[in-house]
Amino acid sequence: MMTFRIAVLLTFVAGFCFKSTLQAQTIPKDELVFLTSEWKGERFPDGRPKIPDGLLERAKYIGIDDAWTVLKNEGYTNQFEGNWKLIHNDVAVTGRAVTAVYMPSRPDVEKLIKDRGISKQGRKGNTNTWPIEVLSKGDVYVADAFGKIGGGTLMGATLGNAIFSKTGNGVVFNGAARDLQELQNIKGFNAFVRDFHPSFLEEMVLMGLNAPIRIGNVMVLPGDLVIAQREGVLFVPAHLAEQVISTAEFVTRKDQFGFEMVKSGRYTTGQIDSQWTDEIKTNFLTWLGKHPELGTMTRQELDKVMSKRTW
Repeated sequence: MMTFRIAVLLTFVAGFCFKSTLQAQTIPKDELVFLTSEWKGERFPDGRPKIPDGLLERAKYIGIDDAWTVLKNEGYTNQFEGNWKLIHNDVAVTGRAVTAVYMPSRPDVEKLIKDRGISKQGRKGNTNTWPIEVLSKGDVYVADAFGKIGGGTLMGATLGNAIFSKTGNGVVFNGAARDLQELQNIKGFNAFVRDFHPSFLEEMVLMGLNAPIRIGNVMVLPGDLVIAQREGVLFVPAHLAEQVISTAEFVTRKDQFGFEMVKSGRYTTGQIDSQWTDEIKTNFLTWLGKHPELGTMTRQELDKVMSKRTW
């Protein structure tokens, strides 16, 4: 005989599943807000954290190694994934994650998802086009296609142009893409994929949109800051984006200052690469004032960033 406790649990699960079916393959907004509750800033209507455009622009100029170090120091050790193939080695991709997860198709589930999408949600085409519909400027389409290559091509030239026109950005696919020759003609566009393949997409269905996904060894949440460079892809939790960017910017300034000071003989390498004295901090801020192209920094900001690590 079913216990009261089990009955309550089944009722909760059924209610949750029904609520989820109304969300076009997305998790409910309140669940997304819960999972990203460390983020205190603006959000998109669906609950996805909206990292400010100004931060996205600054993130384009930081090094992925420096950003990784900041995350590691904060205890985030599973944020980097390597081993990608790129369209261009010299075109970085930086922006807010829009996530999608695909699974091997099974006829009953795929029919249900497509019928609901077309009849009740006004969607068109195959499910791999649905994430593109929700993209906006500054987004990066991040998809887990379970590493499928042949028949796992989530994008060709047509969809690549559509993605770039909506986002001004590229993609990160744990899967494949096709039409490499045409894709490389989209100026400013790049794709981080497991491989390129001439086949068309087949036997795959979208099972999650703007939900938590896994890319290799990384859990990616909607709204994460994506920093994709030649070394690989770093996924920065939205609430740490400003700290990571500010610290990485400081490292760039600190390195340039250090090079000049060591070269001139004013300070030794040991002095530059350890905690700074008040004298060095004062000289650094004076030096920074002579290099406006590197931005500004207060003594309070300098003390804060240096307290996080022994340089």
